Amino acid sequence: MAGELMTPERPADRSESFGEALLGAVLDRAHELPPHLIGPLVADVVERLGGRRPQVLLQDYGQLRLVPLAGEGLTGGEPQVIDDSEAGRCFLDAVPSELPEDGGVRVRLPLLDGGDQVGVMAVTLDSVDDDDRRLLLRISGLVADLLVTKHGYSDLFFAVRRSEPMSVAAEIQWSLLPPLAMIMPRVAVAGVLEPAYDVGGDSFDYALNDDILHAVMIDAMGHGLDAATMATVAIGSYRHARRLGIGLSAIYDFMDRAVAKQFGPEHFVTAQMMQLNTKTGQMQWVNAGHPPPILVRNHRVAQRLLAPTTLPVGLGGPKPSVSELRLEHGDRVLCFTDGLIEEHERGGQEFGEDHLIDCVNQMEKAGRGIRAVTRSLSHTLKRARGGYTTDDATLLMVEWRG
Repeated sequence: MAGELMTPERPADRSESFGEALLGAVLDRAHELPPHLIGPLVADVVERLGGRRPQVLLQDYGQLRLVPLAGEGLTGGEPQVIDDSEAGRCFLDAVPSELPEDGGVRVRLPLLDGGDQVGVMAVTLDSVDDDDRRLLLRISGLVADLLVTKHGYSDLFFAVRRSEPMSVAAEIQWSLLPPLAMIMPRVAVAGVLEPAYDVGGDSFDYALNDDILHAVMIDAMGHGLDAATMATVAIGSYRHARRLGIGLSAIYDFMDRAVAKQFGPEHFVTAQMMQLNTKTGQMQWVNAGHPPPILVRNHRVAQRLLAPTTLPVGLGGPKPSVSELRLEHGDRVLCFTDGLIEEHERGGQEFGEDHLIDCVNQMEKAGRGIRAVTRSLSHTLKRARGGYTTDDATLLMVEWRG
């Protein structure tokens, strides 16, 4: 039958359907679209679909609120608290929602790019059918891609996402980071940096190269610009070594020499490096001065991954031992910096690993996705500390989905 459709007597139908025209309105203009015109483009496309009150909400750096993007034709309003709004539920669960509102149906869709959650798009329609849902999902995907692509061309989205002033050190650290989350069929990654607007020496990085996930978490000594500069060298040398295709021991050695040469013998960076084969679940890791990672299995902490450690990067440690573990389907590995457990709770007691494990078990009971769990865990720990931190406190969670 397919062959018959392509014959000269019965050529394939290449006419533009309504749906293609709607998506084409985005694609045809995306290449040269200035960042500040994304809002008007969304408003135009939504109007063609018969929608009203279009809104684009972006996550703030503290991962607490969704902030409306301004633009001609877009609906503004006050920022919405992620933990206490319908848009926030859509955002956290990455699932569209539909609720009766204003004589119609308010549809909210997650703005996803590679599993990273950019924000939420909302629109009101008189009624919603499967064709509307299909088109809105595809439009939201294009809008998410546009936001991510244009982000590097403008300060507009940085300004929208900031709810308070950011230190220069934090500015440097955020520029180093990959997306805070990556959700793929075989593997997922999610990370959180605190304090978001004043982070100094903590950072993380990851890359999915073919079947291998590479990940690192670091904590440069000190705080402020000195720590941020050291973290920049550590992450840069890690990326360079990783891209050479060398193993974890050689990556550690490369980073160690780079930090020592640049900063001298009195400076160091703790690090946790791992590689995960996303086909087999075989994980390797090197611990250079970090607290041991935590293995979460069946939504409960199964064990602390105690293993030989080596000296922090920059101190000229011996060749590190590479530890190995075969993960099971659904296992999650949580890495964290010492600021998370050494900070003091209200009342003066150090937070400690046992309290962290209790919090992880509590968060995992809900069975939520890795991004929602990591974010909720970070905010829960921050509240227990009284809403502040005197040291950087970073989380990085990896899930092998099998």
